[in-house]
Amino acid sequence: MTYTFPDDLLHAQRAWYAVYRQLAEAAHPAETTVLRRKLQRLSVLISTHPYWATLPGRAPAARMELKQAAWETAREETSPRTHT
Repeated sequence: MTYTFPDDLLHAQRAWYAVYRQLAEAAHPAETTVLRRKLQRLSVLISTHPYWATLPGRAPAARMELKQAAWETAREETSPRTHT
């Protein structure tokens, strides 16, 4: 099944991946604290988004599709582009 996600939800999931990458590369404890807090706020925003209430019984599959869609978009945005 294909789901149509609200733009703000897709944006939040993409932001979650971006912050997660920054956290993985962070070197200073103060920086990791800030990034962990951002990650927590984004996690709450994503998990409590009103969209999930519209999918009773199908939310787990939709959550996985959201993650996949956001991940693919994030990879496209960060991959080097080649010109032919």
